[in-house]
Amino acid sequence: MSDEIPPKGILKSEALRQYILETSAYPREHELLKELRKVTEEKFGNLIEMVIPVDEGIFLSMLLKIINAKNTLELGVFTGYSLLTTALALPEDGRITAIDIDKEAYEVGLEFMKKAGVDHKINFIYCDGLEVLDKLVKDNQEFDFIFADADKPNYVNFLERFLKLVKVGGIIAFDNTLWFSFVVEEEDNVPEFMRESRAALIEFNKKLALDPRVEISQISVGDGLTLCRRLV
Repeated sequence: MSDEIPPKGILKSEALRQYILETSAYPREHELLKELRKVTEEKFGNLIEMVIPVDEGIFLSMLLKIINAKNTLELGVFTGYSLLTTALALPEDGRITAIDIDKEAYEVGLEFMKKAGVDHKINFIYCDGLEVLDKLVKDNQEFDFIFADADKPNYVNFLERFLKLVKVGGIIAFDNTLWFSFVVEEEDNVPEFMRESRAALIEFNKKLALDPRVEISQISVGDGLTLCRRLV
């Protein structure tokens, strides 16, 4: 099987996906986000599939405004499409703690954050996710919103830290929880390099569905976005 990442999206019809993007998403996409998407594809090729889809970005932007988020955490940045989306949505005094182990990719997007005048909102931490999360917990940090888009096999471990970091009533968003639709495919039909994450997400989805500490909604955007509202 190919090692290329398959396209995101779980709609049965590619024509319908394009209709959504061209009718509702692309016209609303910020110009600097469009430019960042283009540069990401030019520099990283097929890895553009690691970037959240445009319609998901627009959804997250609206969600952040609805909940009046001011202090957010993002785990998994890549070139920063979702990070720039968040920075544009937050108020002028908003703050984002962003964590990733790929500083080179982040610096590609940093240029666009500076152009947008939102780089002052961002504290980028170049480090392993669990290590930083444990330090944030120790320091009694609190966030209104957390976005996770990295290291799927560790989602279950991230959840425990996130529930200590997000405020009661705050939102945790886990991306890729339907994993390119592979959660319903037989393992033999899944590219080998994607099988570990598939298995981890299947178990994570089961665990999350029964967790009394959160209210959840799994949304059919991109390849699955699960929102968790902390209850206790």
